[in-house]
Amino acid sequence: MSEIQEEIKMLAAQKGLTLSHIANYLSRYYGRKYTLDSLSKKLRANTIKYSEMKLIAEALKMEVVIKDKEET
Repeated sequence: MSEIQEEIKMLAAQKGLTLSHIANYLSRYYGRKYTLDSLSKKLRANTIKYSEMKLIAEALKMEVVIKDKEET
C-alpha cells in the first residue's frame, strides 16, 4: 500500500468515511464512474491527479495546502 493510500484511508476512517464514499464523490463530480478498485489503483500507483486530490480533500471536508517549508 502506498503512503498516500494509507494516509487517505486513515483520514477517511477518522471522518467515518470509506474509500467507496470518496469514489462515489469523484463519480458525481466528474460525471463518470470511479470505482473503489480504480481509485485504489490510482492511489497505489501514485497516478492520482492534483485535481482529484483536491476533490478527495473536499470529500473529507479538508483542503490541500502547499506551503513553504520554512514556515513550519
